[in-house]
Amino acid sequence: MEVGSKMSEKLTLIVGATTNPSRYAYFAASRLANAGVPFIPIGIKSGEVFGEKILDLRTRPALENIHTITLYIGTANQEEWLDYLISLTPKRIIFNPGTENPIFFQRAKAAGIEAMHGCTLVMLGSNQY
Repeated sequence: MEVGSKMSEKLTLIVGATTNPSRYAYFAASRLANAGVPFIPIGIKSGEVFGEKILDLRTRPALENIHTITLYIGTANQEEWLDYLISLTPKRIIFNPGTENPIFFQRAKAAGIEAMHGCTLVMLGSNQY
């Protein structure tokens, strides 16, 4: 029970969320839901994943108590969201494969946010989340 309660405290923002079941962001929502980890999907496409409405990233919604941001948008599309995502003051940002961004990584670390290169799917599957 303790493991589950720790997982439930890790509110995760899925950046680049989609309803497309062939995308890794969709897999991440599925795995988070199955692991009992609360998540907020956010992106530029509307819809719902695993009972959660995808928030519109373009509106930069006010969000609180974000523990983890997991990135599923490519480096070329991150710059306009960088300040917003850092302003959410998460405890960590996971740069999934294909989202590596040295500038964003260093800015996050400078803001006191744990920045890591990793794979949310692998981390969840190996109890390292």
